[in-house]
Amino acid sequence: MSAGCCGGDNHGHGAHGHDQAHDLDGVYRNVLWIVFGVNAAMFCIEAVAGAIAGSVSLQADALDFLADAANYLIALFVLGKAITWRAGAALVKGGAMAVFGFYVLGYSAYMATTGGLPEAPVMGIVGAMALVANVGSAVLLYKFRGGDSNRQSVWLCSRNDAIANVAVIGAAGLVYLTHSHWPDLAVGFLMAVLSLHSAWQIIRQAMGELRQERLHAYPAE
Repeated sequence: MSAGCCGGDNHGHGAHGHDQAHDLDGVYRNVLWIVFGVNAAMFCIEAVAGAIAGSVSLQADALDFLADAANYLIALFVLGKAITWRAGAALVKGGAMAVFGFYVLGYSAYMATTGGLPEAPVMGIVGAMALVANVGSAVLLYKFRGGDSNRQSVWLCSRNDAIANVAVIGAAGLVYLTHSHWPDLAVGFLMAVLSLHSAWQIIRQAMGELRQERLHAYPAE
């Protein structure tokens, strides 16, 4: 009788924990939809503004917004799925971030020899808009920054974007004061390096999760 009661209590606690986890996933899903919409809108704004202003850092940030919007959609797709799905999605996102980083490095080098002076006021205004969008997204995602590589990658994307926007605003001020395109190019370069570093973090953790899953699925005899 005692054992039966204990079993019933454990089941109740387990069900309660499951309900809490389910509720938390529901909140996380809603947050992901919000930050997806914000990032998709900011991609459109920065892509146009970057082309008008002739700014490497704004165009790089626009591509980053596009990558993040895609990342949030992937995160929504794998939410609640097995760790193999989540780690695989994190690998895709890490690879995309690495591609973005190498692209910006190459584009910065190209603009260093052919680019003109970017429009500092446009850089500053749009950079400030992007900062507000990314800080808001990072605040919403902060509670969910722990956990598997997929959730970590979502948090890192928003954190990196907020850092990058501060740099874009600073570059706008320096472009205005120095009448040089080098601050804009330097920010583009730094954004690429930050993207590559985060990509390595995400890929390394995702690979570790996949190795652990294989060990659990096929334990050594």
